[in-house]
Order: sequence, then structure tokens, then C-alpha cells
Amino acid sequence: MIHVAVLGYGTVGSGVVEVIETNKTDINKKSGAELNVKYILDLRDFPGDPYENKVVHDFNIILEDPEVSIICETMGGNEPAYTFSKKALMAGKSVCTSNKELVANHGPELLQIARENNCNYLFEASVGGGIPIIRPLNYSLTAEKIDAITGILNGTTNYILTKMDKEGADFEDVLKEAQEKGYAERNPEADVEGYDACRKIAILSSLMTGKNVKFEDIYTEGITKITAADFLYAKKMNRSVKLLAMSKETEDGFFAMVAPFMIPTEHPLYSVNDVFNAVFVHGNMLGDSMYYGRGAGKLPTASAVVSDVVDCARHQGKTIMCFWDAENVSLMDVADTKRRFFVRVSADKKEAAIAAFASIAEVNAGFADEFAFVTDVMSEKEFNDKIASIGGAINRIRVEA
Repeated sequence: MIHVAVLGYGTVGSGVVEVIETNKTDINKKSGAELNVKYILDLRDFPGDPYENKVVHDFNIILEDPEVSIICETMGGNEPAYTFSKKALMAGKSVCTSNKELVANHGPELLQIARENNCNYLFEASVGGGIPIIRPLNYSLTAEKIDAITGILNGTTNYILTKMDKEGADFEDVLKEAQEKGYAERNPEADVEGYDACRKIAILSSLMTGKNVKFEDIYTEGITKITAADFLYAKKMNRSVKLLAMSKETEDGFFAMVAPFMIPTEHPLYSVNDVFNAVFVHGNMLGDSMYYGRGAGKLPTASAVVSDVVDCARHQGKTIMCFWDAENVSLMDVADTKRRFFVRVSADKKEAAIAAFASIAEVNAGFADEFAFVTDVMSEKEFNDKIASIGGAINRIRVEA
């Protein structure tokens, strides 16, 4: 029998227990051993809960129990999750986590500690919820040189943008509805400003390069400036607006960023709507592959955590290889990256815009007081200089091929 402890009995933690208990027969068969949730760590008591007798309030009870070999860290945040995870790994106990903040902050260190102690630090659930993406990058695509990853990695923002697209609604109205439905937090900053997606693409970029991509170095822009009018223009162009998290190896270097992009109807991510997430991966031999599903939620995320538990059970006393070194990747300045831009300016700036940008494609969505256009390919710096020379724009959105 393999004994498991769950740290944090919130949404994901309770989901982990539910998945293990509901699918016990299949999980035990796939693990090659019987799994038992021995402890649940939480500050609270849960009177009436079917597993209330497993709840403990002292982490040391778990740490000092030699029977516990796998720990599910579903607490979230940096502390005490970091301290608990580090101590567990140093004691030779494998840790499976859904905590993207912790993985983005301390991934290389915790992986190294796991290697030194013949156990595992696994984090499938930290990116994309129930979508398998970490395991494909580590196992299935090992013959590939991955040169690009582009994803819709945040369900809240994708839900908001989908509603704005389909219903012509404004950002603030849809955000309020998303909060009422529980898709958005009371303080939605981490989602709508792109910080959540930034941490996730930092993790994926680190696995792509085998080195450490610091989320603090990634250019990040959220969706708060996107308006219903932008979607009217997008429709005229047979496009939609999505918050993309991307990392790419180019001739000029490696860059990563999070920002809204206009993407065409034929783009694989165009049809990823509502709270769904998807990750689009390009390898030099395979070409394109895409991984799609529910990027968040109690049971999808818990399912991913438990898949790591099964992996740990299969590899007791053996470390599963994960190539993510502590050496930091030097990212290109986003100002040097090149692309096209969709731009809206006031009608009185039309002539100045034509003069500044020379070659443009006008987009008419019926706004008499505006002039909108798409630029040729240029660097971000060149674009910013040109738009500054005409006194700024109403809005601009990057255009993805």
C-alpha cells in the first residue's frame, strides 16, 4: 500500500481526494499498488466531511510518518507551500503540485532536491489544469526540438473575450458576469492583467529550453484595454481577439510574451472558446500539435494531480527525468520582436498615420470618427516610435499570422 497526504483541503485538494476515491479501482490498477489517502493537512476542521478523521493541522505529523511516500501540494501561493515541499523532498517523499506560482518561482531548485533524494517533483496540474502538456513535453516529444509554444492558458480571460466576441458586450459587464458565475475572482488582477498566463508560459518555456525562464522577464499585457469595438473590427478581418501566451526561438533569439492578439479563423486557437484552454506546440520534425481541454476547475485540475501521483507510485525510489536547469535564459527585448499591428486612431490623424506608416491596409467597421488599419511587419520599437510621432492611438492589438 502506498500512503498519500494532501496539503490543503480547498477546491483542488478536495478534488484530489474525490478523484482517488471515486476512481480507486482504475487508479490502483494503473499504479501497480493500492493508494490510500492517509492525511489531509488544513488549518480548518471539517465536521461531517466523510474524510474528517484524516484531517491534521501539523505538517510534521506527515513529514515524520515513514509510511507517507507521496504528497499532493494543493495549497497555492509561495509559503508555506515552498517550505513544506522542500522538507518533504529532502525526506525522500515525492511531491505532486498544482501550484503554478511555486513551480515558476522555485522549479529548478525543487527538481534538483528531488533528484538528490531519489524522489519526484511533478507539476502536470500547474499549467492547463486537466490538459496533459507537461508530460508530453517531458516524454512524448523528446525526439523533437521544440521551437515554439503558443497557448490560451487562462480560462477567465478566454471566457471574457469569448462573450465580448459573441455578444458584443463590454469588458466591465462581462467581467462582472464572470465573477457572479465564479469564473473570475473578486480581485481578478492576476487573470485579466495576464500574470497567471505569464507564470504558465514561463514554466512551459523552461521545459522547452531546458533552462530557467523567469516569469519576471516576460513581457506581459492583459485584456483590460480590449473593447467591443475592437471585436467589430476583428470580425471585418475574419479574426478574433485572444490572450496568447507564447515563446519562440527565432533567428534573432528567444522571446516570450503574453498579450492580446488578433488571430485568423484558420488558426487552430481561433475555436478555443469560453473557459477552455489549449496549447499549440511546434517541433522541428513533428510540426504542429495541439493539446486542448478544461484549463481549470476542481476535478480537471485534481485529475492532473492524481495522474502525477500514479506516476510517482510507478517510480518509487526512482527520479523521473525533467530537463529544467537553474541557468537563466536571456530573453530578447520585446522591442526587437517583429509583427504586424492593428491600429485605431482618431479620424483627424488619418493623413498623419498614412504618412508615418507608408504601407497600410485600411479596415472599415463603420466608425466615422476613427481610422483603423493594419501595418506591415515591423519591430515593436519601430511601431512605438511611429505611433508616438502621430500622438498616440485609441488602441492597438498585435496581429498573429
